[in-house]
Amino acid sequence: MSGPRAARPPAGPRTFAEALAAVGAARGPEDVFSAEQTAAARRYRRLARLLHPDTAPEAHRDEAGAAFAALALLWQLHQGGGAPTADPVLTTTRHLYRLGPTVATGDIAVLRAARCEPRPAYRGPSLDAVLKIPRAAADNDLLEREATALTRLTTHGDGRHHAYAPTLLESFRHHDEADPGAEPRRVNALVRLDGFHPLTDVHHAYPEGLDPRDAAWIWRRLLVALGYAHRAGVRHGAVLPEHVLIHPAQHGLVLVDWCYASTGEHSPAPALVERHRAWYPPEVPARRPVTEATDLHLASRCVEQLMGERAPKALRAFIAGCTLPAEARRPHDAWRLLAELDDVLERLYGPRTFRPFRLPPRPPTPG
Repeated sequence: MSGPRAARPPAGPRTFAEALAAVGAARGPEDVFSAEQTAAARRYRRLARLLHPDTAPEAHRDEAGAAFAALALLWQLHQGGGAPTADPVLTTTRHLYRLGPTVATGDIAVLRAARCEPRPAYRGPSLDAVLKIPRAAADNDLLEREATALTRLTTHGDGRHHAYAPTLLESFRHHDEADPGAEPRRVNALVRLDGFHPLTDVHHAYPEGLDPRDAAWIWRRLLVALGYAHRAGVRHGAVLPEHVLIHPAQHGLVLVDWCYASTGEHSPAPALVERHRAWYPPEVPARRPVTEATDLHLASRCVEQLMGERAPKALRAFIAGCTLPAEARRPHDAWRLLAELDDVLERLYGPRTFRPFRLPPRPPTPG
């Protein structure tokens, strides 16, 4: 008489619904992952791709977020063989990173909170950081692009404007011991930003359109961020709502996710964010060089979405001039465009004054 058979996970899911069912039915990690580590890691990556909130069906984004978090816990339990007793640690020649929870998920990478502590031979303060870790080694080149762009901004950009981009602590290669057969992945360690929200949150909070006077300070700061980058020889390449973070109370702005950036000679974007294909100007899908005008087009689309139907005629005309199909006919100088925008805003609303801005809390998810 044979003994009880070990639980065997079902065949790999192929759809969002199948992935959701697999995670929802799991009583423990053994119901999802096999004992063989390479196969388990492969299954984890497949489930993560299917359940990621940015790729899940629009009507199931909240459901996907909960399932994605449950999957992360199951994977952590699988790796530790039980409830985790200590924070995992990544070590480089310069720092020791004590990993915390996932704080955000993007198109190509996961952001993990981390406490950054200097190694004995390297002087520096302990601080809160985030580690940007690509889901697949195939995207290492995009993380390297980001590291190159942020380094160039620090070394060639005007120091008065460094706060408009994230601070890169270091970029290093990491080998996942839980997946021995996997290629090492490029990890970017960044200083953590607190109190910031993406423009997607602003759009959700004001779906009928943001008051153009509030959109104005966001627009102005976004042009400063792009002027800073362009003067340093960096083009962002993906100025999209989720990549523009604002601090409502302080009227701060940071342009993040420089993985699609280009430096030096103009060249095509390495990739585009597929769900935003319609936002891009013609040169991007056509694989023509990305220029300063490309960034200004995308920035204008961001502000256009924020204001919606509340945008006055003069600002709609201004945006139309920034989003012409022909790249050569669009503005290329962010600083000059900022001065022109200020003239339009003064004609519409008079001298600039500070307007307090707040984001209402998002309502809880039903259920």
